[in-house]
Amino acid sequence: MSNEEKQLTKEEIKAKKLEAKAEREMNDLLKERRQKLFDLQEQGKDPFDVYKVNRTHTSIQVEENYDDLEGKDVTVAGRLISKRVHGKAGFSDVHDRYGKIQLYIKIDDIGEEKFKFYKTFDIGDFVSITGRVFKTMTGEVTIHITDFELLTKSLQPLPEKFHGLKDPDLRYRQRYVDLIINPEVRDTFFKRTAIIKAIREFLDNKQYIEVETPILSPIAGGASAKPFETHHNALDIDMYLRIATELYLKRLIVGGFEKVYEIGKVFRNEGIDIRHNPEFTMIELYEAYSDYNDMMEITENMVAHVCEKVLGTTTVVYEETEISFAPPWKRITMIDAVKQYSGVDFNQVNSDDEARVLAKDNNIQLKKKLEDCTKGDILNEFFESFVEDKLIQPTFIYDYPVEISPLTKKKRGNENFTERFEGFVYGRELCNAYSELNDPIVQRARFMQQLKERELGDDEAYMMDEDFLNSLEIGMPPTGGMGMGVDRLVMLLTNSRSIRDVLLFPTMKPLA
Repeated sequence: MSNEEKQLTKEEIKAKKLEAKAEREMNDLLKERRQKLFDLQEQGKDPFDVYKVNRTHTSIQVEENYDDLEGKDVTVAGRLISKRVHGKAGFSDVHDRYGKIQLYIKIDDIGEEKFKFYKTFDIGDFVSITGRVFKTMTGEVTIHITDFELLTKSLQPLPEKFHGLKDPDLRYRQRYVDLIINPEVRDTFFKRTAIIKAIREFLDNKQYIEVETPILSPIAGGASAKPFETHHNALDIDMYLRIATELYLKRLIVGGFEKVYEIGKVFRNEGIDIRHNPEFTMIELYEAYSDYNDMMEITENMVAHVCEKVLGTTTVVYEETEISFAPPWKRITMIDAVKQYSGVDFNQVNSDDEARVLAKDNNIQLKKKLEDCTKGDILNEFFESFVEDKLIQPTFIYDYPVEISPLTKKKRGNENFTERFEGFVYGRELCNAYSELNDPIVQRARFMQQLKERELGDDEAYMMDEDFLNSLEIGMPPTGGMGMGVDRLVMLLTNSRSIRDVLLFPTMKPLA
């Protein structure tokens, strides 16, 4: 016995032996499946030479139309997920996109040679099945096989069905296996598609125009975020993956589109956690002649429409908490929310210095040096520290400080604040919206202030966009705009804890 083995407990030695045995068995299975493929190819029966299947029905069509199909021949196709064939007959299950259908095979119907061939099929193989539709004694709709074809040979075994694919990291890396093994995962992504379709339906019915804007841009604008940088060789210029679609969509408002939206990927070179992925899906919409009050109304109505369309209700359960998306959502100003949850009334704070003292006294964690923070900066930090995680039911927090809202119109009657709101659900930001700033002179001054922020070390501050300023000088009508994280909405409506659970292929660190 080696020194290493002496240091191991009996349980650890046993576990290592079981692991080695499992690895040997796996290698044997892989060799066996490949040998089956080679044998088929030598016999001129290469399953990878099959190009098309004349499928007549899906599993759900057979189930739902049983009364019309009983006793008739159908052809289905899918992945073999179970096989219980012994003696001269047996049952199997095939999965397609819509679910599973049971199969019954009997040697008397297909002959000894084909029956023997069928028994060589492995779990995971793709097959097409032709047969008569009937019900078993237990009432299960089943296809009595009269013919079949092997369509694709699966060379790797699927995870054992009772334990399945549970490791989250492996699930995200091998989503294709995850979708096969875990039906609830497939359901999440079918709902994601339905959610996006319902968003489009809602906006299309309101005469919004869906557009596509550039993903590569010479300027990263429209949000406070660190971009991904790249280089265009032919033009010899640095470019950025977009962090938002805002500035291009506003150009279209200038051009007369009046109502416009885009659903698409945006990219931010930031951290990864249960709410953040470097690439994610946003919807941004803009409507001429509207303001942030109109955006509140359209946001809550759009989400309610999606809930009704996809779930049949505006009440959902997220992590055991019941949430109602029925309009109207709660509305409260940032100052009033901070006063409610922290006891500090910023209406009584008269200077930046007073705000700095409050930040120090309340141990507020600041994103920049205390001396560089204004009253508005500190109000926002109070909100994030004391309020944000308390907003469980859908809530619009409105009237944000001008310092953190460079693309927003000032609040009517109070130039220290802007007509901006964010929607929060379950303590998380869901959307962000403004009465859009359309004064090119003020916008230039705001951009200049952002440049100063960049000089102070804020690499997420806005860049100067001269073409956007030029478009504002051409003239943009009063406009309301809203941006929402589609992935976060999908998380809420599918009770998914992590953003990775609603992204088919989330960003992963490469395996060493």
